Amino acid sequence: MNNLLQDLVMAGVQWELGDNSIGFMEMVSHAAKPVSRTRTASLVPPISPASQVDIETANAMAARPTTMDALIRMILEFNHPLRAGATNVVAPTAATNPNGLVVITDIPSSDDDSSGRVLSGAAGELMDKMLAAIGMSRENVSIIPLMFWRTPGGRTPTRIELDLARPFVNRAIELLEPRAILTLGTLAATEVAGTDLMRNHGNEVILPNDIHVFPIYHPNYLILKPGAKASVWTVLQNVQKLLKNV
Repeated sequence: MNNLLQDLVMAGVQWELGDNSIGFMEMVSHAAKPVSRTRTASLVPPISPASQVDIETANAMAARPTTMDALIRMILEFNHPLRAGATNVVAPTAATNPNGLVVITDIPSSDDDSSGRVLSGAAGELMDKMLAAIGMSRENVSIIPLMFWRTPGGRTPTRIELDLARPFVNRAIELLEPRAILTLGTLAATEVAGTDLMRNHGNEVILPNDIHVFPIYHPNYLILKPGAKASVWTVLQNVQKLLKNV
């Protein structure tokens, strides 16, 4: 695999996989089945003509909500340039019993775009096993995509596309008040932790408000490279210890 292809995979680009049976480690081979998920996205209505939006508008809209439910509604209404081409808006999920952990992933996969659910398909199944390995689930962990709309062909989003979505990501973090954040893949590590995933996998970064960020490989990468699961398991244990000591 050349460097460019490896980077795309680690950034969470969805690949068609024939074998979805890879477990997360031997210890989670009997982990509970993924919990049921509540659909939070809605079918994207057609937009014609597409109106122009700017960072100021995004900042103003993201600043208004005082609850996650209100923020999700605002995201569903936001006229991001990618919205017209996406099948669904893939909004954040808000845990009903938060334990202080937030997962931030990248652009929606083709599965996410079709289902309207963040981290669905094979990557989502593996993510559920990873959470179960440390006694967590989607019931108590919130998941935020960096982008709420799939890019054409799953390409890397442009700077302006990322910047227009970022105020909503930041507001979600403010409302959820996590103790720890797991970032999945190269893009999320760069955007949230300001770090290079290949060089600093698992290395803790502390943000303002004492939020501990742990960058790890995207589940798609772990499916393709099972040997990388051992290093991710170490990071997950560190997250578990941090949250238990709160």
